Amino acid sequence: MITKTDQQQVSPESSREKRIYATTLIGSAVNLLLTAGKIVAGVLGQSGAMMADGLHSLSDLVSDFIVLALIKVSSKKQDADHNYGHGKYETMAAVCIGILLLFVSIELLSTGCAQIYKVIKGEPLAAPSAIALWAALISIASKEALYQYTVRVGHQVKSNAVIANAWHHRTDALSSVCSAIGIGCAILFGGFWTILDPIACCGISLFILYIAFQMMLPALKELLEVSLPLEMEQQILQIARQVEGVEDIHALKTRRNGPSIIIEAHLVVSPFITIVEGHNIASKVERRLKEEFGPEVQVGIHIEPYINAE
Repeated sequence: MITKTDQQQVSPESSREKRIYATTLIGSAVNLLLTAGKIVAGVLGQSGAMMADGLHSLSDLVSDFIVLALIKVSSKKQDADHNYGHGKYETMAAVCIGILLLFVSIELLSTGCAQIYKVIKGEPLAAPSAIALWAALISIASKEALYQYTVRVGHQVKSNAVIANAWHHRTDALSSVCSAIGIGCAILFGGFWTILDPIACCGISLFILYIAFQMMLPALKELLEVSLPLEMEQQILQIARQVEGVEDIHALKTRRNGPSIIIEAHLVVSPFITIVEGHNIASKVERRLKEEFGPEVQVGIHIEPYINAE
């Protein structure tokens, strides 16, 4: 039987997982509609840029499923095989989304360049129709709204995967801006200027490529156990040194673990206090760090007597 205390203990993690799932499912529904609409508009409107935009929305839909699958695992508690929890699975979700964007951008760039080459050789390229332009405008509005909603939730629940997914939504919105410009100019001017449609396709692909690297680098750093920024480490040292009874702190080691951070350090205290007093000082340091960086922070402190401090 689950008591009220047990419910209170599991509620923060449960609430976080539910918010991530709800946000991602809303994004999935929007992406499903946009993917179908854009691809149909691209075919009927004879627009390579809109087809590329539709494939980008399809990658958004796939990224939603990646987040749903890996967030479920990352929300698990510590076990015998994962002493620090499963937070890195969430980081892997961000990497997977980045890799997906990378492949999408390469495919779009290849398609756009092939169409540009055909126009340069003198082969005719059909001008897109208004349906493609309307699809782009609808996509801009819906995806920017989805980005604003998703990134806000991502920051609130401290999820790199959700934030990465939010940026995937924004890349779709911005790619639709490129589509709208290219399609609009191709419709307006016609003739040779239909080349603006595949040019827009290439512009979209380069932007997606940039976002993919921006998204993957922080996640890869986390997987490679890169330390926290120097400013954060200095803040950790300052917080610890302000606790009464702390003579010094050294051997600081830090890293990220999904939505949380891991802090390990050697705490120097007076050699004339009891073990219990030393433990209480370490507990105060741990409590202060959790107050500053969140209750999910994992802190490992080794107590040293001042006479042995280096």
